[in-house]
Amino acid sequence: MAGKNYSKVNLTSSNLSEEKLAELRRVLPEAFSENKIDWERLRAVLGDAVDDRIEKFSFTWAGKSNAVKNVLIPSSATLRPAKDESVKFDVSENLFIEGDNLEVLKLLKKTYFESVKMIYIDPPYNTGGDFVYHDNFAAPLKNYLQQTGQVDAEGNKLQTNRETSGRYHSDWLSMMYPRLKLAWDLLRNDGVIFISIDDNEAHRLMMLLDEVFGEESFVAVFPWKKRTAKSDVPFGVSQEYEWIICYAKPNFVGGLFFERKYYKTPDYPNDRWRLSDLTTQKLEADRPNSVFDLVNPKTGKIYPYNPKRLWGITKDTFKDYYDKGKIVFPDDYDFLNITIPAYRVFESEDKAKALKKYGSEEAMKAITTGLPKEVGMSEDGNNDIFELFGKKIFSYPKPVSLIKHLVKFSTRDGDLILDFFAGSGTTAQAVLTLNKEEDENRKFVLVQLPEVIETKSEAYKSGYKTITDIAKERIRRVIKGYGDEPQPIDDGFKVFKLAESNYPENLFDFDPEKSEEENRKAFGEYLSKTTQMKLFDDTKAIDVVYETIIKEGLSLNSKIIEREIGKNTAYFVADGERQLLVCLNKKIDEKTINELTGKDYKGKTFICLDNALDDTAKANLGLHVELKTI
Repeated sequence: MAGKNYSKVNLTSSNLSEEKLAELRRVLPEAFSENKIDWERLRAVLGDAVDDRIEKFSFTWAGKSNAVKNVLIPSSATLRPAKDESVKFDVSENLFIEGDNLEVLKLLKKTYFESVKMIYIDPPYNTGGDFVYHDNFAAPLKNYLQQTGQVDAEGNKLQTNRETSGRYHSDWLSMMYPRLKLAWDLLRNDGVIFISIDDNEAHRLMMLLDEVFGEESFVAVFPWKKRTAKSDVPFGVSQEYEWIICYAKPNFVGGLFFERKYYKTPDYPNDRWRLSDLTTQKLEADRPNSVFDLVNPKTGKIYPYNPKRLWGITKDTFKDYYDKGKIVFPDDYDFLNITIPAYRVFESEDKAKALKKYGSEEAMKAITTGLPKEVGMSEDGNNDIFELFGKKIFSYPKPVSLIKHLVKFSTRDGDLILDFFAGSGTTAQAVLTLNKEEDENRKFVLVQLPEVIETKSEAYKSGYKTITDIAKERIRRVIKGYGDEPQPIDDGFKVFKLAESNYPENLFDFDPEKSEEENRKAFGEYLSKTTQMKLFDDTKAIDVVYETIIKEGLSLNSKIIEREIGKNTAYFVADGERQLLVCLNKKIDEKTINELTGKDYKGKTFICLDNALDDTAKANLGLHVELKTI
């Protein structure tokens, strides 16, 4: 009876395979037989949509099937808060997460699904050096701990991806595929992604993005000039440019698409009239056919002729323009939420459609793929670091001006920006400084592997052991203010670190050499020896609370308050309207149970240790609250 009234907490991140099957079952239930997909039924349902051609266009590489599977493997890891390394942990909504980005993205998926407006990444270029993100599909977390020296005292130097390797390009693509797939899930339906890359993998990256995002999602390639000095390269051609490849979700609203023609008059502060220095009399004499009152055929509303400005059409051309969709009136669409002129003449039907699609004239600002002069080169990125630290402690950082430019035209106040190859933290500095300049509140999430720094480097001699040490200190200094005239920023950031789960079920290593039955038996024996009671004696309660938050899909910015319920201590977790009550006491007192069954807690989610309640208490409590146990 108790089993009907309560459930176990989620032990892992989202199980994408189960989610996709559930969605397919919802849409096409007839394609399933005995709880499995029946391929013949599926083919019959899809009909002509199935491509039976033997020869067809495809993009593949050695290891692609494992890369696809890797997206579907849920993460059992957790993220542990590091308050002592943070700034204003309790109030800031910015996040810096130290860990392997594939595991972290899986953990973030449930909470931040379709929540990110912009992603910028500067992934490792495939130059034949140390291959920083070499995934182990069988044991991802153990592999991460070994790579970062947290398990193996030797440190296990990261694998080198030499050009002599038979999987030189394949390994890089297998590394990028699952991360981009998860990036797609995190992007809002109006989101955009920018990826910095050099010539080594640029064309293969675009083919990969075509597969993950779809060819129709391609926006542009922005050439970024990284140097002026000549470089020694094959064939005597100096490579002075790198590329920023941009793809977007279908409803992206940013500053990418259309030219802004912004003229102001006293009568219409935001109008788009044709400007002229000629006198009113001269204008009317030269273009008498443009002197008329405009009538919206749909509503009958009259827009009087303004003698100080000319319409961009004539009486004769109005109907043709309107019929072709080149004219849009402000009362044609109820979703327009800004002041626009009496009418707008577009140069093509595409722009009229764009107004319908993007929802406002504000969305129709234009930039070109040519980056503005204020966007710096690699040397400027070095100067950004030197200005903060007084020495060069990081190689080849992107300039703040570059990232700030991308953030500025693709996001707005309150948007979330993600960088999961964060490096030295340039994206965080760009967001913080842009917010200060524009008095806005964009938020960032940065993810970076704590790569060990070479002991001979200037950074190591300065006390920084990992790249994440540099990035965190950089963000602190930006917030504090720096230079001759420091400009402090009233903001902060939370630090979290990827770690092994606090749940004992997640710490068991399944042996691939043994049968499923043998592993199940060994798992049962393991659990009998490792109880929740013993585990939590050695675990910080707040770490367990945050793992619960992550696995249940609440925000890492949830508000957490410790308070008493009956005779027990509980953590009240609030993420907007979603709430959890987490109690980690070894025994839930009867007085506490009585209080939880009252009307104040009706329907709320209560989480506790499985052994803290007997079956009767679980059955009773489960009738009043959504009971979950660890």
